[in-house]
Amino acid sequence: MTQRALLDLSYEDLARVLAQLGAPGYRTAQVWRAAYVELVTDFDAITTLPSDLRARLAAGLSVAPLATVDAVSSPDGHTRKSVLEYADGETVEVVTMEYPERATVCVSSQVGCAVGCPFCATGQSGFVRDLATGEIAAQVLHAARELRGRGRRLSNVVFMGMGEPLLNADAVLKAIHRLNDPRGFGLGARAFTVSTAGVVPGIERLARDPVQVNLAVSLHAGEDGLRNALVPLNRKYPLDALLDACRHYLAATHRRITFEIVLAAGTNDRPHHARAVAERLSGILCHVNLIAANPIQGKRDLRPSPPAAVRDFAAILEAAGIPTTVRDSRGAEIAAGCGQLRARPRGREP
Repeated sequence: MTQRALLDLSYEDLARVLAQLGAPGYRTAQVWRAAYVELVTDFDAITTLPSDLRARLAAGLSVAPLATVDAVSSPDGHTRKSVLEYADGETVEVVTMEYPERATVCVSSQVGCAVGCPFCATGQSGFVRDLATGEIAAQVLHAARELRGRGRRLSNVVFMGMGEPLLNADAVLKAIHRLNDPRGFGLGARAFTVSTAGVVPGIERLARDPVQVNLAVSLHAGEDGLRNALVPLNRKYPLDALLDACRHYLAATHRRITFEIVLAAGTNDRPHHARAVAERLSGILCHVNLIAANPIQGKRDLRPSPPAAVRDFAAILEAAGIPTTVRDSRGAEIAAGCGQLRARPRGREP
């Protein structure tokens, strides 16, 4: 049997593998529960299975497709960034954030990113490859394992790490379905948020998906000219098309959309920029998160907006009837904040 990742298998795939090994049907639920509830990383830990079956499974399947090669915690201990390595040596960064009422993991969907937004460090390393379903699910289980060790339970998963999730929609949605499956990890649909720079076909696909997750859109500007510079994907999917897709998502799911705006001093943080955003979002059920740009190595031209400019921007949106929050970018002091993730692909230099 060719070596495969257990987390790449659907429940039905796993049932077929076990049937081929002559195992009774109930073993499928035992292995699935071991991987997604007990969070095992080795078949030897699945003591409900006979030893000979464990050995045969281990010969053909790997339980944990990643290893931790580096980790750093914020001074307060509430945010932790891990660099995780896959079998081919490529790495991604995963950030776990603990709050009094919840614990969230920010996961990656690709190694690198092809979108190339100027205030995002990931794009500066370029695009290497998509992550497989199991490679995505493994990040979530890694975070759940860490949190369990601290007496916490993972409550939310946000696809806001490295990569553009909707350019890898097949694997992202399969991972969500797998983690939502009540036979295993059982995380509710409302606990997942998929963030996109504006991949219109992907938003329409989310609208059709039976597991209706939350949608976050990296907006950054209310004018196509400026957004073309800040989000190069806007040249392919301009604001009219993007917001039409958002309206379609709202009509299908009735789920409020979050629009994220990273504010850089003198770039997109002036009052006329805020008014343009307010006009674009008029009539859309949404919430806006404002985030002052985080410092990124090699990007001295993009400085964070001063607090007064952020407050003024928020006031203009609120006056237009758009609920707005000025968000604290957790983990900036350990380069784990919004736009700072930059696990370097193998063989690449800074």
